[in-house]
Amino acid sequence: MSTRPSLVVVGAGPRGTGFLERLAANLPELYGDRPLDVHLVDPHPPGPGRIWRTGQSPLLWMNSQAEDVTMFTDETVRLEGPVRPGPTLAEWAGIDGRTFPTRPLQGSYLRWVYERARAALPASVTVHEHRTSALRVAGPREGRQRVWLEGAAAPLPADLVVLTVGHLDAEPDREQRALADFAARHGLVHLPPDFTADTDLSALPAGEPVLVRGFGLAFVDLMVLLTEGRGGRYEGEGDDLVYVPSGREPVLHVGSRRGVPYRSKIGYALDGERPPLPRFFGTGQTDALLALGRPLDFRRDVWPLVDKELGWAHYHRLFSTHPERTVLPWDDFEKAYGAAEPRGAALAALVAAAVPDPADRLDLDALDHPLDGARFASAEALQDGLRAHIAADLARRHDPAHSADAAVFAGLLSVYAQLLRLGDRLDPGGWWHGFFSYLASGPPGPRLRQLLALSRAGVVRFLGPRVTVGTDEERGLFRASSEAVPGERTEARALVEARLPDPTRELTGSPLLRALYEEGARATASGLLVVDPADGRVLERDGRPHPRRFALGPHTTARAGGAFTRPRTGGVAFGQNDVTARAALALLRDLECRLPAPLSA
Repeated sequence: MSTRPSLVVVGAGPRGTGFLERLAANLPELYGDRPLDVHLVDPHPPGPGRIWRTGQSPLLWMNSQAEDVTMFTDETVRLEGPVRPGPTLAEWAGIDGRTFPTRPLQGSYLRWVYERARAALPASVTVHEHRTSALRVAGPREGRQRVWLEGAAAPLPADLVVLTVGHLDAEPDREQRALADFAARHGLVHLPPDFTADTDLSALPAGEPVLVRGFGLAFVDLMVLLTEGRGGRYEGEGDDLVYVPSGREPVLHVGSRRGVPYRSKIGYALDGERPPLPRFFGTGQTDALLALGRPLDFRRDVWPLVDKELGWAHYHRLFSTHPERTVLPWDDFEKAYGAAEPRGAALAALVAAAVPDPADRLDLDALDHPLDGARFASAEALQDGLRAHIAADLARRHDPAHSADAAVFAGLLSVYAQLLRLGDRLDPGGWWHGFFSYLASGPPGPRLRQLLALSRAGVVRFLGPRVTVGTDEERGLFRASSEAVPGERTEARALVEARLPDPTRELTGSPLLRALYEEGARATASGLLVVDPADGRVLERDGRPHPRRFALGPHTTARAGGAFTRPRTGGVAFGQNDVTARAALALLRDLECRLPAPLSA
C-alpha cells in the first residue's frame, strides 16, 4: 500500500470543487512541492455533481441570475489564503447577466471551474476520481483513516477526510410510509419527497387530476416538466401570456401551508442609498446570545431581533427613497425606532403614526400567513383569488416604487450571516429556513407568469392554504381539502410531495453519515452534522473535534446561505473553504508518521 500522503474528499459537486480551488490556491505556501494523493469520491461528474449535472432538462433554470453566480474569491472575502479571481457565470458564458440560466449551463460552468482548479495543482499532486459512493469512514483519532467505497474490496487510506456531500436523501417518515402502503394496496401513484429532476414522472397520466402538496421551488420544477416537458408551449408575453396544451399534461391541484407560491424574485436593482446593515442584529447581539450558555429558543431569543432588523432595512429605505409616503422626520423616527422594544406595542404605534398607508408597512406575520382567515364561496372563487394574489405580488416585486422590499431582501442576507454564527445552538425546526426561502428565494417572475397562464388554461388548480391530504379507504383515492373553501374536496389517484427530502438524524438516506452518527459524531435533531465553526472539523458527541475529519456544506451546521455566492458579498462559503483547506494542508505538512495503521473492518 502507498505511504504517500493522502486526502480523501467525499463529494465532488460545487462544494467539493470550491474546496479543491482553495486547496490549490493555498498549497504553494503551506505544502510546497511535497507529494500528495487527492481522492475525489462521487458517483456523479466532478464539478456539477448530482444537482447541476449537464444531462438534465434544459427547461429547468437556476434560481439565480447569471451575474449573481461566481465560484471565485474577490477582495471582499475574509481569507488567510490568496485571492484567485475568476469570471462569474455570466462572464464565462457571455450571456446577459440578468437572465436566469439553465441548469445544464451552470453544470458546464462548474465543470470548467473544476478543471481549472485541478490544472492549478502542481505535478507533485495526483488527483484520483472515484465514480462511486463512500459508505463508511473508520480509523483512530490520531491515525490514518479508511474510507470504504461501494463496490471496492479495500478501503482508501486517508491522512484526513473532507466531507462535501451536499444535499442528502432521506428515508420516508411514518406518514410517507403509510401513504406509500395505501397507494400500493389500491394501485395508486405516490411520489414521495425527492429532487424533482430525479423523479420519474411518467406514472402521472395525461388529463388526470394529481394532488400536489408543496408550493415552493420543487413545485415549479414539477410544473415545468409536466407542461413544457410534455410538449406544451407558451404564446404571447407578460400579462397576455397564454399556454397552449399538448394534451399530455395531467391537471395539477396544488396546495400548501400558505396556499400561495413563494414570492417572486425582485425584478429591479436596488440603487441609491442602501440601509446600513447590520444595525439591530449584528456581531454584538450574536455574541450576547452565544454568551447565554444555554440552548436558544428561536421565537423568544432571536425572532424579535430579526424582526427589528428587517424593519430597520425596510423603513430606512422607505424614508430615504420615498419620503413622500412618510409623515415624521427621519431623525425622530430613527431615534424612537431604536428605543422601542422589538415587536412591542410602542413600535407598532410608531410605525402606524409615521407611515400612513398600510401597504408601506412591514408586517412579517401577514407575509408569512397571506391567506389567514380567507374564505371563498367556491373553488372557482379561490382560483380567481389566487390569481389576483400572484398578479399583485408580481406587480409589486417588479415596481421600484416598492424598493423597500429589496431592502428587506438585503436585510435577510445580513440576518442569515448572523444566524450562521449560532450554528447548532439554534435549530428552529426548519421554520426560519422556510420563511427565508419564501421571501428571498422565490421563482423568477417569468415562472409565475407561466403559472398564471397554466391556471387560466385549467392545467393548474389551486387547493388553498393549510391543505390537508388524506385517504379514502373505501373508494381507494387520495383526497385534499382546505378550510378556505368549506365543504370542497378534491380526489385523485395520484399524490406528489413537491418538496425536498428531510434527512433527519434518524432518517438520513446517507449510509456514510448514518455510520458516522453511530460511531459518535454529533448531529442536530434535524440531521445536520455538527462541525467546529473555526475550521470545519467534525465534532464528536463529547464536544471534541476529530483531528482528521472535516465537513463543509449544507449537511453541516456551518451553513453559508444560498446555493451559490454573489460576487463582492463577502463569500462566507469561500471563507469556510479557505480555512478548512489551510487546516488540512497544515495537518498534512506536519504529520511525522505517514505509515498506514493496520487495516481492520
